[in-house]
Amino acid sequence: MKFHWFLPTTGDSRAIVGGGHGLHRAHGHSASEVFRPPTVDYLGQIARSAEQLGFEAVLTPTGTSCEDAWLMTAALTQVTKRLKFLVAFRPGALSPTLAAQMAATYQRISGGRLLLNIVTGGETVEQKRFGDHLSKDERYARTDEFLSIVRGAWDGPFDFKGAYYDVEGARVAESPSPVPELYFGGSSAAAGPVAAKHVNVYLTWGEPLSQVATKLDWIRGLAAAEGRTLRFGIRLHVIARDSSAEAWEEAQRLLDRIEPGDIASAKAVLGRSDSVGQKRMLALHAGFDSGKARDLEIHPNLWAGIGLVRGGAGTALVGSHQEIADLIEEYAALGIEEFVLSGYPHLEEAYWFGEGVLPELRRRGLFGAPEPVRLSPLKVP
Repeated sequence: MKFHWFLPTTGDSRAIVGGGHGLHRAHGHSASEVFRPPTVDYLGQIARSAEQLGFEAVLTPTGTSCEDAWLMTAALTQVTKRLKFLVAFRPGALSPTLAAQMAATYQRISGGRLLLNIVTGGETVEQKRFGDHLSKDERYARTDEFLSIVRGAWDGPFDFKGAYYDVEGARVAESPSPVPELYFGGSSAAAGPVAAKHVNVYLTWGEPLSQVATKLDWIRGLAAAEGRTLRFGIRLHVIARDSSAEAWEEAQRLLDRIEPGDIASAKAVLGRSDSVGQKRMLALHAGFDSGKARDLEIHPNLWAGIGLVRGGAGTALVGSHQEIADLIEEYAALGIEEFVLSGYPHLEEAYWFGEGVLPELRRRGLFGAPEPVRLSPLKVP
């Protein structure tokens, strides 16, 4: 198994910091809570802690509610040694040849520590901010072409003429080494074939096991038709404590600190989303009105409370270190090999998981420390 952490480039807090999928990042953040701005110094603390604790990489989001992922993580490569950076970006926002060049440069300056998270874009309003007016299905079709050109340019020169791109002799100065692995998520019918054709790791948000199993079977079938085999990952939050009671007390504390009215307003915004994955997240807490954290437990130790005010990944593993390790094993039995985790606040929660759950998984023989990355010298033309 591989475990990744998360860089909160929207900012961090002891309360839930909302954002994404049309939400402003203030949603879910109480005015009484201290807000931690996403500075290089603070994110550097999180990155160095994740590296020390044994996480493989950190996911960095994309969108107008957060700092730019490429620039921020490039800065953080200078304060870390082994940690990889899973950089999220939208294909429609830049040229595929430029993306290939940026990735190749990033690999050389970081010593091969770049992973790419392809975000086709689920929110039409957000896409229009970047001048992108394509429909959702058109965006996935464009992503298909985009990824063909990126991979072609790494081996270039590469010619391509399609519905969205027309490039001649696409290439980079020097092929990236290693070639960055591609991560990708999407629950719509248009997303599956793109994943099956191009990516290394298909990501799903944290749903109950039966729903995850169905989704993985769908992607496996599509990949098999392409003659390919993919790895699978899952995106979850986590609240790990020494005892189950302590973990659920923390979940209740997070719920209690959501400002009155924020749940309703977030639901209204997220309800307009054209993302199939977001609709599936909303369905997990539909009808909740009790104010009791345990009423949002949708599977043993799987909590839907984060999604009340946060777009995107909205579920959390909640429980003792042993209980969380048990649930991770359940997901692993379905074929999940990579876990992309986060928690509020991200610095402290990295230690709760890294010092509590990871040692438990090591004792079970399910996790070992990541191999160090061998740095190659930067070649100057």
